[in-house]
Amino acid sequence: MQEKNLVKIKDLFVEYKTNKGILGGKQTIHAVNGVSLDIHKGEILAIAGESGCGKSTLAKALIKLEPAKSGEILVNGKDILQLNKNDLKEFRKHAQMVFQNPYASLNPKMKILDILKEPLEINTNFSKEKIEEIVKEKIKLVGLDETCLQLFPHEFSGGQRQRIAIARALVLNPEFILADEPVSALDVSIQAQVINLLKELKEKYNLTIVLITHDMSVIQYLADRVAIMYLGEIVESGKTSDIFASPLHPYTKALLSSVPQINKSGKKIILKGDLPSPASLPQGCKFHTRCPNVMEKCKSCIPEEKGISHKVKCFLYD
Repeated sequence: MQEKNLVKIKDLFVEYKTNKGILGGKQTIHAVNGVSLDIHKGEILAIAGESGCGKSTLAKALIKLEPAKSGEILVNGKDILQLNKNDLKEFRKHAQMVFQNPYASLNPKMKILDILKEPLEINTNFSKEKIEEIVKEKIKLVGLDETCLQLFPHEFSGGQRQRIAIARALVLNPEFILADEPVSALDVSIQAQVINLLKELKEKYNLTIVLITHDMSVIQYLADRVAIMYLGEIVESGKTSDIFASPLHPYTKALLSSVPQINKSGKKIILKGDLPSPASLPQGCKFHTRCPNVMEKCKSCIPEEKGISHKVKCFLYD
């Protein structure tokens, strides 16, 4: 039986202008370059890659926090890039985001009760009693006690603050949640608690979660599918079990070799050079400047996506 797509991204491009620094002038950052990707209802899809690959920009574009240059983002068949202001407000009830730093994303001057009430007061006509009932339900759902509602964000640990951020994302009963590096700012001892919470919420409510992370161990434990991103492109995607068992793209192999728990052989693949600037993208295959298997045609031609055991963009499989 074919999976039902909740979100379908088609040929998405996101660019923005930035200052060149002391030299003056503007430069164009090519953050997302022709991404096409399906997100299935009720799954956890991880988008992975090193810092600067465009994964956070892609996540923000999915709920129109970043404007797209071109392409389509179809959610339940509707292109959100074409929505007017009122329709976009309605859409955002169904798509929420959990940010990397829970302290920065919570207003330090507001009590937790008011932080959690705010989305309901803005987006619903519920009575005060109904709103407080929902808030109490969600705070318990993420493993915290009602007494915390009268406290301020600074009175909690990082893990507790992230649980509060997740509760805020849940109060409107969204269809899907974007979690942008939700555990990277937390102590290792706390990370597992938040990861397990996301897994429990997905299973209990059939939530669709897009997980943005560079941590391959988290992906292996949590994600149903994974898309590997490099310089704004998806270079490999498929079921997590397939990609971890038999990675195809040289970049994916390098990412997995860097994680001791996953890399049983202990042989680490060292990529030459640094990630090129998204302001000056390489010609041809964008990975060719660092690829250990580079061929002459990689320098001028762009590989097409192929279906092997899963999807990959690489000339090694022609």
